[in-house]
Amino acid sequence: MELFSLSNQIKKAADSVNLNIAEGCMGQSKAEFKRFLTYSVRSGLEVVSCLFMASSRNYITESEFKRLYMEYEQLCKMISKLKTSL
Repeated sequence: MELFSLSNQIKKAADSVNLNIAEGCMGQSKAEFKRFLTYSVRSGLEVVSCLFMASSRNYITESEFKRLYMEYEQLCKMISKLKTSL
């Protein structure tokens, strides 16, 4: 049950990354878009936090953790750079 809850939380947070970007770019001001990009990064960090929990509970392997961590680190950096470019 705990594994299901954690994987469900990861899915929700990962979806939130995309959904916040989509919602923020819907013809709003730059300031508003930046706000949604901040939410998107926070959701990405939530995914990373869940990955740490999954790794510490041996739900994922160390190599899976490293791969996913690096992907979300890169994604959060890209979103942050987009935010600073606005």
